Amino acid sequence: MAVVGVLALQGSYNEHLAALRRIGVRGVEVRKPEQLLGLDSLIIPGGESTTMAKLANYHNLFPALREFVSGGKPVWGTCAGLIFLANKAVGQKTGGQELVGGLDCTVHRNFFGSQLQSFETELSVPKLAEKEGGNDTCRGVFIRAPAILDVGSDVEILADCPVPANRPSITISSGEGDEEEVYSKDRVIVAVRQGNILATAFHPELTSDSRWHRFFLDMDKESHAKASSALSLSSSSRYAEDLPKNKPLDLPIFE
Repeated sequence: MAVVGVLALQGSYNEHLAALRRIGVRGVEVRKPEQLLGLDSLIIPGGESTTMAKLANYHNLFPALREFVSGGKPVWGTCAGLIFLANKAVGQKTGGQELVGGLDCTVHRNFFGSQLQSFETELSVPKLAEKEGGNDTCRGVFIRAPAILDVGSDVEILADCPVPANRPSITISSGEGDEEEVYSKDRVIVAVRQGNILATAFHPELTSDSRWHRFFLDMDKESHAKASSALSLSSSSRYAEDLPKNKPLDLPIFE
């Protein structure tokens, strides 16, 4: 059975663990680097991203988290977890925060405003429905949520949503002395996948819809299938190398 780690520094890790239990999957709390060993996948939950970053620094988790992400095992970040996984974050507090990185995107830390601007909405998720069944929509719970401003060419967009009319004006700066600009699009990205990384700006663990967790577990199955295929090819190659060089490998050989 797959073992899913849930980063348990702060935030909604208990809700993710409960969601995993509901679908019969073992989840374990992760607070130290050595607890990442032996995991099949990892969830970085929502919470207060600055606090989570400080605690991750205190426990010296960032190097181990980066190694886990780069190792190819599935990683899912929800809300603050999305911020952790982004290669670039804007709208941060003075001094910023350390990021794990790996996801080719720019995220705005508090795109939808303060806690008072938290909201729920129906999101169109045809790719999720195609993979896991059910309706073409899911309930998105946004709590002082981030949003993805732009993505790289290898990033698959799974969901976006309208920009709320009451959202405060967002000014975007590269932080490199470039001229600032105001985000003016009428929709914004809230769920993406890039290889082994899944990221959502909202909280599926706070709903009864288990499809996002099942989608993530299917990524783990894909990862194991690719690893098995690569191992099989490698074994076949070694076997071929051990055969006599002067005999064709694609024809019967009679001694």
